[in-house]
Amino acid sequence: MDNAAYIFAQSACALIEMESMKVANRERRDRGESIAYTEDAFVNLINKYGIHHNAILALRENTRARG
Repeated sequence: MDNAAYIFAQSACALIEMESMKVANRERRDRGESIAYTEDAFVNLINKYGIHHNAILALRENTRARG
């Protein structure tokens, strides 16, 4: 899989998980409960799926080194 496809797939996975987290928070809020996911949990998705700036640059460098 080329790097662009990999990054896109990882981004899609992060987006799917983020949307489910948002729904969980909304449902809990509607029931008067505290939210399940804080800002940190959302930010951590970037690291979990390896789509932060430095990870993207590293993929790019690896591609250059092989090409």
